[in-house]
Amino acid sequence: MQIFGLDIGGSGIKGAPVDLDKGDLAQERHKVLTPHPATPDGVADGVREVVEHFGWTGPVGLTFPGVVTGGSTIRTAANVDKSWVDTDARALFSERLGGHPVTVVNDADAAGVAEMHFGAGRDRKGTVILLTFGTGIGSALFVDGALVPNTELGHLELHGHDAEKRASSKAREDEELTWEHWAHRVRKYLAHVEMLFSPELFIIGGGVSRKAQKFLPYIEGVKAEIVPAQLQNNAGIVGAAMHAADTAR
Repeated sequence: MQIFGLDIGGSGIKGAPVDLDKGDLAQERHKVLTPHPATPDGVADGVREVVEHFGWTGPVGLTFPGVVTGGSTIRTAANVDKSWVDTDARALFSERLGGHPVTVVNDADAAGVAEMHFGAGRDRKGTVILLTFGTGIGSALFVDGALVPNTELGHLELHGHDAEKRASSKAREDEELTWEHWAHRVRKYLAHVEMLFSPELFIIGGGVSRKAQKFLPYIEGVKAEIVPAQLQNNAGIVGAAMHAADTAR
């Protein structure tokens, strides 16, 4: 079974048809840059461009980098334009895609669901936290495999700042930090999250998961197991498609 999955990020909008039996992309993904400012209309145009690239006409599952309530209403917009707040995202995207069935879910929650089903969290019980390091820090919290949605742990305060302002992948690039220096910031962040939630496992997602060997060896003093996401930066796309399929049942 194939469903289209699409992942909206602070820097890029990427998507592809997903093979839900394998938990992998059925075709090579297509990506466009997220517009700046990332307004609802601008992002919706980018979403349409990605979907039309494949000539897709069926259901589409989308992620959004913020809190999504009721399966549609955007409540936070830290890394996109603030005009997203209170937007009915499902209605917007469905209209822009010609009326196709659309579902919308928090981006890190989608990535986490995919990793728990197909990737690094498969068959893991207890408390598992996936953290996606990108433009910000997204989070997905699971207890015995069940998702606690919209946790937004990237906005925990750490040394007087939102943690994502100090430890996101964007912060590493903007400040031109070495991988080792950045890893020390990530370690402090993980230690703070561990103190609050005592997880058995941290899964590190986002684009940096492809380069785990460059920073994970420097992260010491955290009791929980730390592993890179197995689906890497495609986890959000796969999770979005999974959410669309579950909603259609």
